[in-house]
Amino acid sequence: MALFARIGRLFTGFLSLFISGIEEQNPEALMEAARQEFRQKMTNYNLALARMAGVAERLKSQVKMKATRAQDLERRILANHRAGNMELAGSLARELQELKADLTTDTGELTETEEAYQANLRQAKVAQKDFEEKIRRLETQLSQVKIKEAQAEAAAALSNVAFKVGDLGDTMKTVEDILEKRYEVSAGKARVARDMVDMEKVQEKENETLALEQNALAEFLASQGIQSAPVADAPASAKEIGPKEQ
Repeated sequence: MALFARIGRLFTGFLSLFISGIEEQNPEALMEAARQEFRQKMTNYNLALARMAGVAERLKSQVKMKATRAQDLERRILANHRAGNMELAGSLARELQELKADLTTDTGELTETEEAYQANLRQAKVAQKDFEEKIRRLETQLSQVKIKEAQAEAAAALSNVAFKVGDLGDTMKTVEDILEKRYEVSAGKARVARDMVDMEKVQEKENETLALEQNALAEFLASQGIQSAPVADAPASAKEIGPKEQ
């Protein structure tokens, strides 16, 4: 029996540690569980308040009914007394006396019930407000904890980064060498292509094209009966050709 008890305590201890670890990793779940528990308690509390309010309403109805009955008895007593019906008037007076006693009792119970209801209602409102404030404080604290944990993780990650010559430095140097080689090759190819262009032939081709264009223009103007202006050897800039407005 002692062995089983020790095993039971050990199992309970392990289970407690396991649950504690889960709770530490999931404070949001604990907060949600607290919310659910509080909502259930408030539901039960509100049901009790509703029953108390029902009692108060029933007492109000009884007091109102008995007050109306008392007024009616008073009128009947006075009427029978004036009519000489003393026996009936006395019976009604006795009934009124008992009714007023009941009315006094009901009025006292109604006052106590209303006071208790209002007190419990205020207590419920205070409890609701206090719980909401605690939840807000916990949410703020949780947010601050997460921020600090993120800062700590970032600091730890940065502290573990080692920029060694044989690691990242060599890699970056390799990239730099590759880019320099590619630049040199591209620059060399561009230089060769530029040097291979015969600028004199290009100029001759441009002059030939310009002459053909001017000749075509002269033929067009001649077909329109327009005398073409002499073409300058090296015009500074192109001018608009055509009949001028009068």
